[in-house]
Amino acid sequence: MNSFGRIFRVSIFGESHGESVGIVVDGCPSGLPLTIDDFLPDLERRKGGTQKGTTPRQEEDLPIFKSGTFNSKATGAPITILFENKNVRSGDYEKQRDVPRPGHADFVAHKKFAGFEDYRGSGHFSGRLTVALVAAGVIAKKILGLAQTSPPPEPEGEVANKITITSSILEIGGEKDLDKGLQKAIDEKDSIGGMIECRVTGLPIGLGEPFFDSAESLLGHIVFAIPAVRGIEFGTGFAAAKMFGSEHNDAIENMEGKTRTNHAGGIVGGLTNGNELVFRIAIKPTSSTPKEQNTLNWQTGNVETASVRGRHDLCIALRVPVILEAVTAIVLADLMMLEQRIGRIVS
Repeated sequence: MNSFGRIFRVSIFGESHGESVGIVVDGCPSGLPLTIDDFLPDLERRKGGTQKGTTPRQEEDLPIFKSGTFNSKATGAPITILFENKNVRSGDYEKQRDVPRPGHADFVAHKKFAGFEDYRGSGHFSGRLTVALVAAGVIAKKILGLAQTSPPPEPEGEVANKITITSSILEIGGEKDLDKGLQKAIDEKDSIGGMIECRVTGLPIGLGEPFFDSAESLLGHIVFAIPAVRGIEFGTGFAAAKMFGSEHNDAIENMEGKTRTNHAGGIVGGLTNGNELVFRIAIKPTSSTPKEQNTLNWQTGNVETASVRGRHDLCIALRVPVILEAVTAIVLADLMMLEQRIGRIVS
């Protein structure tokens, strides 16, 4: 459905060209400081229109708090945040209504919802809704700042580990030179994909559960909620299939679980092992491309040539790093709360 999480639970709603999109966040500890300024840096990172290769559509993306905060602090009740859609051009989609875009959800959504779906700007299937995920991620990151990832420090002793989450683009169109990869798409008048890596430090040992709620399972689940994700790998990933066991195994060096190598990517047996969490995701080329392609016209029943017009990202991967950080934080905040590792907020 449209919800994720057990204690820290998020529910996403809205359509790309509807009045607004938004998120409901349940389970946020009361007293957590939350102001609009907390959200602006990550929301700005997600925006299109400010860098080459992204959609020219620009929205203000100012969070509107409708519930769950009072005097700039979380009340403990569900937090509802809205983002208004103001810069829309729905007519672009009316013109192409009869020809579903290859590689897009147009056709399957039309079938599943019997033609009642909001098709404007891809409706509920749009990457526009990731603004809400980023907002939930901001709250999750603040919660992780309260986490006790190691025993409370002795006076004037070592401080507890701090959890950090960072994501970066590794390549675009197979090129490590991102400008070169992007130029390939510009020259071809087409869209292009990319590879994103996420790294998390400061995690304790033991987050996650065996089998169905393994740390990888939960991360994989929410990662595929990001439109355009086609694959995920942890640590050495698919290259592990070509290695010997003695080569892939990470030798344990001390009682804190530090390993000499990190082929596992920080997760063993579904549980975090205290080492850096490392995983990568593959982002497909944006399906909306000006390149002419064959597709079905469901009014005539004939296959015809069509080109997608409108405002679209040439490379959606450019906007994914902050979204990937957000969904990772959502999973980790939920796991930390399940382990009762989130400190009580006392003002």
